[in-house]
Amino acid sequence: MRCQIATPADAGACSEIYRPFVDGSSVSFELASPGPEDMAQRIEKLWPSHPWIVLKDDGRVVGYAYGSPYRERKAYQWAVEVTVYLAPEARGKGLGRKLYDVLTDILTRQGFTKAYGVVTLPNPASAALHEAAGFRPFAVYRNIGFKNGSWHDVGWWERDLAPCLEQPQAPLPLSALGYEPGMQVADLD
Repeated sequence: MRCQIATPADAGACSEIYRPFVDGSSVSFELASPGPEDMAQRIEKLWPSHPWIVLKDDGRVVGYAYGSPYRERKAYQWAVEVTVYLAPEARGKGLGRKLYDVLTDILTRQGFTKAYGVVTLPNPASAALHEAAGFRPFAVYRNIGFKNGSWHDVGWWERDLAPCLEQPQAPLPLSALGYEPGMQVADLD
């Protein structure tokens, strides 16, 4: 299995992996599943400021992870929101944690200091994944989202990536570190 920087060509597979988390589920608060075109735009929008990586098994995308801006205001530029999604056949094998390891390594190299994971509650599998990847829970927003006829809580997990310096430099773009779309970034066995 290989981790690569995502390209728009990976968007269809990412869309298919994500669909069950939107349709008929409250894991994602999106109300309509994004199609391949929308997913391609999301991948392109993050490049080169934030990584989007895909996990491929024999060339087939079976999972993905990405970081996105925590908030738009410049003072938040060192914080990043992260997420991982896996196809059904890839779950329960430790691959989510491995994807998070690769993702957080890249984010740390870029100069981000904090990573945040957001989990619709209850979701024991996602909570366990975040904690296995070094995140710790720190907040719960009660009844913040309404989907599928119910109100849902959202839990926040955080992980330190690097020390907070007195004079921090802006996070580096991926291209400044030699990353390119489609580039292999790790082998997972």
